Amino acid sequence: MPRILAIDYGIKRTGIAVTDDFQIIASGLTTIPSETIIAFLKEYFAKEKVEKVIIGEPKQMNGKPSESAEIIEKFVIKFKSEFSEMKMERVDERFTSKMAFQTMIDSGLKKKQRQNKALVDEIAATIMLQDYLLRFKIT
Repeated sequence: MPRILAIDYGIKRTGIAVTDDFQIIASGLTTIPSETIIAFLKEYFAKEKVEKVIIGEPKQMNGKPSESAEIIEKFVIKFKSEFSEMKMERVDERFTSKMAFQTMIDSGLKKKQRQNKALVDEIAATIMLQDYLLRFKIT
């Protein structure tokens, strides 16, 4: 069964998570510089079967787009033009970074390790993907 991949796109860094082959468990894959995301995805899609890509949609508490929404929307347009055959869904990513940071604390990571913003982005993508699986995946 093909995988589902999640992207937590940011101005500087992009966290990426992916499901197992059975689309049950989400795991962090990596964090990469955002300017390399298209090249990374081309290479990854050539090696792995991916059924769908989930891209975070940043919103404010009132449901309106956040400040970074415009930047992410530009990425979504580029993604659609580069990978027109790939299924893509947008999901609310509110609180994923805060949840990722709390997960790091709960895991017992030391303060210096918790300052690793790349790890926060990867965990945020994983949380977003696991939440998607729990909410929308029909098993």
